[in-house]
Amino acid sequence: MKHILEAITADDRPPAEAFAALELPESHRAVTLRREDVGMFEGLDTKDKDPRASMHLDEVPVPELGPGEALIAVMASSVNYNTVWSSIFEPLPTFTFLERYGRRSAPAARHDLPYHVIGSDLSGVVLRTGPGVNAWKPGDEVVAHCLSVELESAEGHGDTMLDPEQRIWGFETNFGGLAEVSLVKSNQLMPKPRHLTWEEAASPGLVNSTAYRQLVSRNGAAMKQGDNVLIWGAGGGLGSYATQLVLSGGANPVCVVSSPEKAEICRAMGAEAIIDRRAEGYRFWKDEHNQDPREWKRFGKRIRELTGGEDPDIVFEHPGRETFGASVYVARKGGTVVTCASTSGYQHQYDNRYLWMSLKNIIGTHFANYREAWEANRLIMKGRIHPTLSRTYRLAEAGQATYDVHHNLHHGKVGVLCLAPEEGLGVTDHETRARHATAIDRFRPVPAARGEGAA
Repeated sequence: MKHILEAITADDRPPAEAFAALELPESHRAVTLRREDVGMFEGLDTKDKDPRASMHLDEVPVPELGPGEALIAVMASSVNYNTVWSSIFEPLPTFTFLERYGRRSAPAARHDLPYHVIGSDLSGVVLRTGPGVNAWKPGDEVVAHCLSVELESAEGHGDTMLDPEQRIWGFETNFGGLAEVSLVKSNQLMPKPRHLTWEEAASPGLVNSTAYRQLVSRNGAAMKQGDNVLIWGAGGGLGSYATQLVLSGGANPVCVVSSPEKAEICRAMGAEAIIDRRAEGYRFWKDEHNQDPREWKRFGKRIRELTGGEDPDIVFEHPGRETFGASVYVARKGGTVVTCASTSGYQHQYDNRYLWMSLKNIIGTHFANYREAWEANRLIMKGRIHPTLSRTYRLAEAGQATYDVHHNLHHGKVGVLCLAPEEGLGVTDHETRARHATAIDRFRPVPAARGEGAA
């Protein structure tokens, strides 16, 4: 890979023809899960399952390129919550997804392997394109969104997220972004924001697009100016983009966080209404089976204190089981709870009287379609939304990075350097960078990891 890295980092980038002529290696380093490890956490509670034990740094073959596809030299990637789910084999081992996909066709069978290269974000450079690819060429600097679709069914042409063959790349497909080389469909590619480093550019893709669909899109809450939006986990990977989108869209975020440090991050983004749920002691469950409506009411009262007496028009939900009852309760009459992920549990309980009698709505969303992902990336390119990268690990430390996300030891996003030899590379628009440097750097109080870490 050395000659490819030298070409990418050269002051004078080779033209497309020369870049396409670079010899591809037969193998590359990638973070993998192994089918033989699927049962390793059997009997353990979710919190006790350790990604550092299941994630491996292996040398694997460069995947075969097919029609409509592109091979990418991955400079950087990032960790999402689906990386956590993959690594602990919940709710299902990802090999179940690969087996199902592999039965679809001969090209899809490439994905059904004894190992799974995971990761649903990347920034990098196009190495090769397959037949039928016209919009991208070798040498192009790109980021990738994680929607993989076939678009052979009518259902997907109104909203590609409704395609019956819709999958999340690097989670439900193989050859993901935590690797030196990745395989994507060419319609996953978008221009890399030129004012960002490789690791910064790799961090927004999944979460920024997900938050955009949840809040801004007509497929989500269709947020408007002046809306009060309650944001759970506002200092985390998903919530930090939601907070920025609310502020940029002229709405009012009410940020729920779990520490004073995350509260400060929200203030730095421009939010004023902030609830530190740990400091204020909210406990929405009396025990494992019973919620506490008195805590819902106390929480709703606190929100109204911060909004001048108004309930949230929109509740941005992703914790799931732990918070969903409270979310339904506090949403205003006719308001909307928009939900994805369920990181604290998928079995939601709420009092339906507060939904039904108050004409509230629950909308489920999942990632974003291509247009939504493109628009979300466009906001980053324009400097309206900024990366929320707080810490960067090396590829060999991906297990530790995922452990941090699993145990909420992070804020913002956690990045992973793949081919990039160090942080800070990849900026080509220095003027735009200078204008937004303060906003970009506000998420970087934690020094980049330099230990060995587990892979």
